[in-house]
Amino acid sequence: MEIVQIKQLYYREKLSAAEVGQKLGKTVWQVIKFMKKNNLPRRSQAETHYYQFERQKPSYVKKSHLNFSEQKLNLAGLMLYWGEGVKAKTDAVDFVNSNQKMALIFLKMLRQIYQIKESKLRILLYCYANQHATKLINFWSKLLKIPKSQFTKPYIRQDFNPKKINKMPYGLVHIRYCDKKLFSQIMQEIDIISSKYLKLEW
Repeated sequence: MEIVQIKQLYYREKLSAAEVGQKLGKTVWQVIKFMKKNNLPRRSQAETHYYQFERQKPSYVKKSHLNFSEQKLNLAGLMLYWGEGVKAKTDAVDFVNSNQKMALIFLKMLRQIYQIKESKLRILLYCYANQHATKLINFWSKLLKIPKSQFTKPYIRQDFNPKKINKMPYGLVHIRYCDKKLFSQIMQEIDIISSKYLKLEW
């Protein structure tokens, strides 16, 4: 190993010590020992994770040029997520609703605008014990055009108010897509749009 190699791989290319070792045919401990011996400072674990995340290839490709109809779909989907999506820092997009049209519009945005990978979609059904979970999964699978194999184990609530049994006749679904970069992009675009409209008010 040479200092110039380490500087190129570790500092310029932002590789981790383990990745530098793989490039040079060394163990991670040999790289760390070499850096320590030559007074080459190492990054924090948080910084290493950040650079690894930045290098990850996203599982989606957002359409670059949107026509007027696509712009409206994108806006509608983003606003739906702002109101009905999980917004806490997470590794996945998670849209939650019992309304069929809302679910279809949001999913249409993911498919047409962000061109997601269908196999990464997961659906969680939430329903009550007095409902037939299997029939509801069949219903949502057909409606959303997502195979039943991509549905996770349903959450069936045992306690419920009989007076409210008609509030969610088809249960409620979580439309999930595990890609932290997509979640981050959606939240950034929501922030840009909301800031723009707030400025217009002033």
